[in-house]
Amino acid sequence: MPGVDETRPFVPLRFAVLTVSDTRELPHDKSGATLADRIQSAGHKLADRGIVRDDAEAIRAQMRRWIADPAIDVIITTGGTGFTGRDVTPEAVEPLFEKRMEGFSAVFHMVSFPKIGTSTVQTRATAGLANSTYIFCLPGSPGACRDAWDEILRYQLDYRYRPCNFVEIMPRLDEHLRRP
Repeated sequence: MPGVDETRPFVPLRFAVLTVSDTRELPHDKSGATLADRIQSAGHKLADRGIVRDDAEAIRAQMRRWIADPAIDVIITTGGTGFTGRDVTPEAVEPLFEKRMEGFSAVFHMVSFPKIGTSTVQTRATAGLANSTYIFCLPGSPGACRDAWDEILRYQLDYRYRPCNFVEIMPRLDEHLRRP
């Protein structure tokens, strides 16, 4: 049965949280605050936090900065994953992925369905890996951010979680770049 192995040490990761919104500013960003609070409450470090407009180039520019920053292990975005004309987060971020994490979207929909029913199909939540940095793109609601953190990310980003987690494979993420 999966669970937390308390004999293993906790390994704090460094996170960046990006809110994608045309209407929010940091003091009124409930989704970003929800993620920041959960990240820090879990014992991780919030390395950076920002807000950009629903603009593919602005999103991509911020993501590139964080992906290139060796002080950031994980990036979580919130917002811009729907179907309206201004929702462009997947289009902005997915081209940066070196590897897609297909299972994240599937599990996110499984977690969401019991809570919001078929409305879960209205999100294009996505995830992947770029430059050894984990990237998760979540919907812009605080509830979706809570669900993703509480039921998926807090476990996969905790070294103590068994049978496996993303933290334990971090030293091998760039092994394709190493020479014998």
